[in-house]
Amino acid sequence: MIIMDSKAQLTVDIIAKAAERKISIVNAAKLLNKSRRTIERYLQKYQKVGIQFVVHKNRGKSPANKISDAVKRDVQALIKEKYFDVNLAHLRELLDDNEQIQVKRETLRSWAHEIHHVKRAKRRRTQARKRRERMESPGLLLQMDGSPHRWFGDEKSCLIAMIDDATSEIHAEFFKSETTLGCLKVLRDYIAQKGVFKALYVDKAGIFGGPKRCHFSQVQRACSELGIEIIFANSPQGKGRIERAFDTFQDRLIPELRLNKVKDMKRANRYLQDVFIPSFWHKHIEVVPKNDTSEFTTVPEHINLDDVCILKEYRKIRNDHTFSYGNKFYLIESPLKHAIAKQKIEIRKCHDEGFIACFAGRQLTVSEVIEPTKPAMADLEIQKKIDAIELAEKLQNVTEAARISGCSRETIYKNRRLLKEKGPQALKRTFRQGHHHKNRTDKAIEDVVIAFSLENPHLGQAQISAHLETNYQIELSPNGVRNVWLRENMNTSALRVQRSKLPLEVA
Repeated sequence: MIIMDSKAQLTVDIIAKAAERKISIVNAAKLLNKSRRTIERYLQKYQKVGIQFVVHKNRGKSPANKISDAVKRDVQALIKEKYFDVNLAHLRELLDDNEQIQVKRETLRSWAHEIHHVKRAKRRRTQARKRRERMESPGLLLQMDGSPHRWFGDEKSCLIAMIDDATSEIHAEFFKSETTLGCLKVLRDYIAQKGVFKALYVDKAGIFGGPKRCHFSQVQRACSELGIEIIFANSPQGKGRIERAFDTFQDRLIPELRLNKVKDMKRANRYLQDVFIPSFWHKHIEVVPKNDTSEFTTVPEHINLDDVCILKEYRKIRNDHTFSYGNKFYLIESPLKHAIAKQKIEIRKCHDEGFIACFAGRQLTVSEVIEPTKPAMADLEIQKKIDAIELAEKLQNVTEAARISGCSRETIYKNRRLLKEKGPQALKRTFRQGHHHKNRTDKAIEDVVIAFSLENPHLGQAQISAHLETNYQIELSPNGVRNVWLRENMNTSALRVQRSKLPLEVA
C-alpha cells in the first residue's frame, strides 16, 4: 500500500499520461515545474517499478547525522534544571563549553519548543527612529548609565557602566545603588586606564546634573575640571548603546553568575572584570573603529584624579577658625601665616566615611570641637533640690535655706529623706496615673464633661459650659472644657462623633 499526498498523486498522473503518449515530455515538465531530464528519469523508473517511482528511497530511514534521543532527553533536562534562564545562542555555547554537547541552534529551538521553554522575544518599538552612526574615533564620545537589577543573590544592586561609542569598549562595576560616589569611581578608573575623553553622553538624572539638580552635580563639576563636555539625552533611545549593553548583561551575565555561585558583590566584580568582559565582550561585541586615531589624551601632570573624582562641599570659616560639617564643629589646627576667617574651606569627601579639609589646594589639619551639652530640665530640677539640701546643711538652718531656695521646709525634709533612701533619681518629679494636679479639674467633673460631650458631640466648648451650669450646677469655664477634651483626644467634633460610636467600655 502506497500513501501519497496531492503532489505525489499529480506527479503519478502526469507521468502515466506521458508514458501513454497523451501529453508530451515538454508539457509534462512545464506542469510539474521540472526539467526535461527529470521527466525522462521519472519515465524510466515508471516503466520499471510502476507508481512506486514516486516514493523516495530514504523514506522511513533515519538520517545519518541524526542525534540520538538520549542526547535530546539530556539536553531538555539540562534546560529545565540548569539552564532555565539562558537564551538559545548562549545555551549553545554553554553546552559546547561545559557539557561537550554540540547541537545546532535550530535543533535546540525545536527541542526547547517541545518542552515549552523558549524565551519570548521582546516587543519591538513601533515608533521609527533614525539610526545614529557611530563616532569615527575612540575617545570622542562615551555613554554612561546605571542599571538597578537583581544581578546576583537575593537583593538588588546597581551596575554602573561606561561604553565607548566608536568601539563599544566597556568598563563596568557593581555598587549597592546608583550613587554619585559610584559614578565618580567608574569615571576615575576609566580615565586612569584610557585617558581623558572629549564628551560624556548621559540622561537627565540628578546624579549627572539634570533638571533634578538645577543642572549641577558633582559629576558635572568633575567633568568640568577635566575638560569633558556633558551631553544630556532627551530619551533613553538617544543613548541606546549603553541601554542595549545592559540588555546583553542581563541576558548573559546573570545566568553565568548563578552557574558560578556568585552571591556577593566582591566576587561579582571580579568575575565581571576578569572573566566576562575579556572572554565575551572583547571577542564578540567590540568593533573596529572607522578611524584608528585615538582621541584620548593623557591626564595633565598638575591634575590628581583622586582630588577631582570625589565629592566636594564648601563651608564658611568663622572668626575663631572653626567650621561646621555634618552637625559637628571642627577647629583648624594647621599653622597659618594669615587669618582665613570669612573664607570658604573645601571639604573633600572620600569613598569612606572620612573627609579632607583643604584651602587654596593645601590640606589642613582639623580636629573636632566637643561643645558642652545643655542639661535637661529634669537634671536641672534635681540639681536645684540637691543645692537646697546642701545649703540647709551648710547653714545648719532649714528655715533660712527654704527662704533662700524658694521652697518650704517640708519639701527640703522630704527631698533629704528621698535622697538618702533612693538616690538622686528619686528627686525627679513624676506624676502617677490617676494623680491630679492641684489646679486640675476634679475627676468626677471630668467624667460628667466627657459623658455630656459624647451625648452632644456637635456642641462647642462654650455651649457645653453653659449646659453644665444649667443642668448639673457645675461651674466650669469653656477653657476648662477644652482642657478636658485635649487630655481625652476629643477636641474636635469629628473626634467626639467617632468616640461616641465606640462601645461603652472602650469609650
